[in-house]
Amino acid sequence: MSTDLQRHTVRVLAAAQVLTGVGVGAGVAAGSLLVADLTGNDGLAGLAQTSGVVGAAVAAGPLAWLSVRRGRRRGLVTGLWIAVAGSLVVIGASIAQVAALVLVGTFGVGVASAVGLQARYAASDLAPRERVGRDLAMVIWATTIGAVLGPNLMQPAADVADALGLPSLSGPYLVTAASITLAALLVAGFLRPDPLLRARELSREAEGDAYVEVRHRGMRAELAHGVGVVRDSPGATVAVAAIAIGHVVMVMVMVMTPVHMQHVDVTLQLVGLVISVHILGMYAFSPVVGWLADRRGSVSVIGAGVVLLAAATLIAGTAPGDSIKQLGLGLFLLGLGWSATLVGGSALLSTSVPEETRPAAQGVGDTVMNVAAALGGACAGIIVYAASYAWLNAAAALCLVPLAVALVRRRVGPAVRTPVR
Repeated sequence: MSTDLQRHTVRVLAAAQVLTGVGVGAGVAAGSLLVADLTGNDGLAGLAQTSGVVGAAVAAGPLAWLSVRRGRRRGLVTGLWIAVAGSLVVIGASIAQVAALVLVGTFGVGVASAVGLQARYAASDLAPRERVGRDLAMVIWATTIGAVLGPNLMQPAADVADALGLPSLSGPYLVTAASITLAALLVAGFLRPDPLLRARELSREAEGDAYVEVRHRGMRAELAHGVGVVRDSPGATVAVAAIAIGHVVMVMVMVMTPVHMQHVDVTLQLVGLVISVHILGMYAFSPVVGWLADRRGSVSVIGAGVVLLAAATLIAGTAPGDSIKQLGLGLFLLGLGWSATLVGGSALLSTSVPEETRPAAQGVGDTVMNVAAALGGACAGIIVYAASYAWLNAAAALCLVPLAVALVRRRVGPAVRTPVR
């Protein structure tokens, strides 16, 4: 297996992640502000982000199915073009002053998040087993650049929109459209040969008559097959649980922390500082987490993630709204724990199922992850409203218990080749 080809694949995917991250980061806050501006109701602002999360959840399965049939490049590029179309819809909605149309557009832009998640798996298709964690972690790490740079382009983008005679809040979506278009062109032009299709060719050459040919199914049948693959593999089951539970715990605590801080009139600058520290924990150390997954094992890294997330809920949950240091530490550990469960879980999933069933199983994992995030985000607001931020953290910690039990009780083994059903 060519090391040079794998390096090329990771470089292209990482560069595309930077561009996609810039696009998503530029628009994520603008969408909420735009909905609030058009409706005159701040309470509806969160619908823009919710719409994006739902878009990612809905797209995960179909994009995985498309990858199975046509390769990673086709799946990723299709999702990116949908996101570009979504950003153009938001721009049109801002001009027409139609809030409902903004939500349609942010739903489309949310598909870019599903693409970003699936790009990490594309980095694992040609990776040697001992480097799966590091290679997919490098693609995740590349998101850091876009996540930091994108929001800082909001004001310059608004100035450009003003100069063009467009609504100011449409400006960030001009950046979204341009940046994701570049990402789509980059993947379409340079992710060659397709890593998934090339991996199949190499397996066919190595195994000869023993190779199990990929069976093409309809979308619903493929997703149902992916569910069966995950259910039948102890390693895949634990991997999907780690990805989904780590994500839902992170989302539940993260989305309500700014609300907890503003209850005591903390400045937006300090709120932004805490969230920035959280994003640092999420992405900046992912290469180290990937290296540990390869050296110490994915299950050990997932276990460390559970401990970090539990510590985060304890520290953040006992912090007053104006305790910036304590909340900052809690949110940093929350991001780092999320990184461990995502990288460890993704590496475990990629090595726990046979190659011919891998994309379907990965699509199931990302679908469960995004659906869990949407439900977790919705429940978080209800818990804080009915009880408190401290109880929210307690509820998030409780979500970790099934994963901790699964890690202790279940034996997780390597992938085995089984006939395609």
